[in-house]
Amino acid sequence: MNIIEFITNNIATILALVATGVFAGILAGLLGVGGGIVIVPVLFFLFQSFGVSPESAMLVATATSLATIVPTSISSIRAHNKKGNVDFDLLKRWAVFILMGVLVGSWLVTRVEGSMLAMLFGIIAVLSALNMLFRTGKSALYQKLPNRTGQTVMGVSIGFFSSMVGIGGGTLSVPLLTLYNYPAHKAIGTAAAIGLIISLPGALIMLIMGSTPTDAPAGTFGLVNLFAFTCIVPLTVLFAPVGASLAAKLDAVKLKKIFAFVLLFTGSRMLVQLFL
Repeated sequence: MNIIEFITNNIATILALVATGVFAGILAGLLGVGGGIVIVPVLFFLFQSFGVSPESAMLVATATSLATIVPTSISSIRAHNKKGNVDFDLLKRWAVFILMGVLVGSWLVTRVEGSMLAMLFGIIAVLSALNMLFRTGKSALYQKLPNRTGQTVMGVSIGFFSSMVGIGGGTLSVPLLTLYNYPAHKAIGTAAAIGLIISLPGALIMLIMGSTPTDAPAGTFGLVNLFAFTCIVPLTVLFAPVGASLAAKLDAVKLKKIFAFVLLFTGSRMLVQLFL
């Protein structure tokens, strides 16, 4: 089959993946939300529409999402670093602990059932949506970060849970850091670097150690679908600056609340599918 025939036979899939990349890129720039929180549920439901089981769809969606975060996080780090919004001192303290969590979480992904990951993602999505709806703009609960032990637990937890559901560091680290009176702009910039620490080793472990499900979509190696990766990444990188430009013109707070409702619906739907 030549490239023209392949594109013709898979045009619907390609268009869906391109739309995913555009949407994830715009949201990342517009709201400071990591692309994984968008990519995972879209791939989860998209793969199922091709006859892939929910369990296999979740495994491949998780690993593929992590792979897409690698190049986009590098691009985001550069942009945030130019503005001085990446806290390298915090990264030095947290990097080892985040990596510990990633190594354990990524290994577990290659060993557990996809339904467990779907349930975990659904819970995190719902909690993230509720945080966006009720915590945005609220004052911090604490005036400074916890002691070394507390920060160790935070780092390990962010790495562990993020790698297990295919998201970058932003979904968990930004609300956690701002809870402790950490500047929001620095939290978002530093989260981009945390995303790289999570996604690179996580994606590699799932690519090398993951066993490809028998019903996995075409182009899957290990647990990473390289076809989806190739379609999504260029658009995510290209449209993130578009989202950043829109953020200066639109009411980001209202948009974040709209996205929160969408995320709440998506997370709830994933949970309902598991139990019905």
